[in-house]
Amino acid sequence: MRPFEYFEPTTLEEAVTLLGRYHGQASLLAGGTDLLVEIKEQLRQPNYVINLKKIPGLDQLVYDEEQGLSLGALVTVRRVETSAIVAKNYAGLAQAARDLASIQIRCRATVAGNICRASPSADTLPPLMAAGASVKLFGPRDERIIPLEDFFTGPGQTILAQDEILTHIIIPSPPDGTGQVYLKHGRRQAMELATVGVAVSLTMAGERCEASRIVLGAVAPTPIRARRAEQLLAGQIVEPAAIAAAAAAAQAEARPISDVRSSAEYRREMVEVLTRRALSEAVKRAGGRDGETNN
Repeated sequence: MRPFEYFEPTTLEEAVTLLGRYHGQASLLAGGTDLLVEIKEQLRQPNYVINLKKIPGLDQLVYDEEQGLSLGALVTVRRVETSAIVAKNYAGLAQAARDLASIQIRCRATVAGNICRASPSADTLPPLMAAGASVKLFGPRDERIIPLEDFFTGPGQTILAQDEILTHIIIPSPPDGTGQVYLKHGRRQAMELATVGVAVSLTMAGERCEASRIVLGAVAPTPIRARRAEQLLAGQIVEPAAIAAAAAAAQAEARPISDVRSSAEYRREMVEVLTRRALSEAVKRAGGRDGETNN
């Protein structure tokens, strides 16, 4: 392993100052499940590593019915997976957390790290986008809040500046009558990257669709919203024919590639299958929810 200088800042301001001082030569450490492996395998060779674990408040998971859910940058996937609040109000995110890697990884990996990794097949990204999540970025000039769907610019690429830190993930409280679902398809039942992932958030007013967000993972350079499919559902009675039409539209919006895990044609077919299943399940889950304010 190549030697590097190690820092443990105790404030965000100190961490950002270090990032600016060692512009482009420093890596942030939160969970470390990717960073440490890449350093050992010499895939990444930072001269400086900045550990965020001593900064207060970044490990907080807080829910409020009006403000929604806030996840600090150090909140682990396992904590999300086991949260009763997440299971009740953000079922798609809870399912994605259960599906991510192994339990050993989930106990270390952070949701913020999964986001900043910006892998097109990352499990937490589609359900977070479907739930309308935003990210809070802290830098030397200001603090800004960006919708998660605007955060990614390509595989492994984001709008995050080299001297900025993603400090929080903010997810609005879902309206009554909302059902959220995440379905993932891979070659194995567990510890597998998504060949295709589909997340749905569906808000119903009786039998009619009041609002929907359909997000596809692993079928484009970044997770994408299937906006045409969403438009087809708007104001419609969500019956099998409407679901089939939306699933076909989502399939047409996918832009998959062929690689060692799947052909583009197979991925495209699975988009239709998973979107249809996810919408059907979201309708079942959209029967209302009880308020709960404690984690």
